[in-house]
Amino acid sequence: MKLKIRHNSLMRLIFGGTLFILIPGLLFLVVWPFLGWRWALLLPGTIILFVGYGFFFGWRHLVVRTATCRSTLLPKAFDGYRVLQLSDIHIGTFLRNRRFIDKLVRIVNAENADLIIFTGDLVNVSADELIPFQHSLHQMHAPDGVFSIMGNHDYCEYGNDRTARNVVRNQHVLQYLEGKMGWHMLMNENVLINKEGSEPIALIGVENISRPPFQDYGDLHRAMDGLPKGMFKILLSHDPSHWRRGVLHQTDIALTLSGHTHAGQLRIGRFSPVRWAYNEWGGKYTEEGSMLHVSLGVGGTVPFRFGAWPEVNVITLHHSE
Repeated sequence: MKLKIRHNSLMRLIFGGTLFILIPGLLFLVVWPFLGWRWALLLPGTIILFVGYGFFFGWRHLVVRTATCRSTLLPKAFDGYRVLQLSDIHIGTFLRNRRFIDKLVRIVNAENADLIIFTGDLVNVSADELIPFQHSLHQMHAPDGVFSIMGNHDYCEYGNDRTARNVVRNQHVLQYLEGKMGWHMLMNENVLINKEGSEPIALIGVENISRPPFQDYGDLHRAMDGLPKGMFKILLSHDPSHWRRGVLHQTDIALTLSGHTHAGQLRIGRFSPVRWAYNEWGGKYTEEGSMLHVSLGVGGTVPFRFGAWPEVNVITLHHSE
């Protein structure tokens, strides 16, 4: 556990040094020759205040956001069905702030959703990070269960020991621990959610499907095996870029739930620097009867958030004629 705390401290030092010193310093040097040192201090000083808020308070500012998904494919019996989405907890970051995870669990349970899903990146570098939080996360409950998928960090390939044996061990341990918590990890497979007197809906979970430098282990074709055309389907896929590359116009999946981007953990209005890397990076997107919802997630490898507050998402399903 000391190794994980050391890793987290190093990440905070690098990230904090960049935001508190490097960027403000460069801005001062650029502005100073034109406006003088007094005015040149104003912009970097303002940035330091915002960064300070993000480091000390912003990552704690947990919010609940809602969205709706309307589809002709949804059975009428599921009209009003509530799906709670969590993403990108990066739980190793909270080893010294465990009460935050307790708060998260209370907020999740207070929503009384029908189904809870987690769209990847539960840990940072090791499955062992999850051990101190098992009891808390085990308290999450919903009538139709808690389902999860793997995010790029969950393959545990970013730690100091990247040998194949250790990576495989971590992946197996993570799956085992999630199972002990009552979570059901979907590995390129699907399950049916049933309601008495109604056609079921399908929940599909793929392993990470992404672009370099991130891993690409998912198999959507395999995950959809046995599902008939025209059934209402919910896809859990960590990276939102998968929606446009492999879901939209290529399948009849009505709702895709993703995370991964964190909105760069920095957002001002509708602007986030992550939009330079992702077309769909936060919130709801719809096109030709297919909807993508990208959660900004809960955590990050560094406890910093400004504007892109940590969030719990509740998506309500509605049948439309």
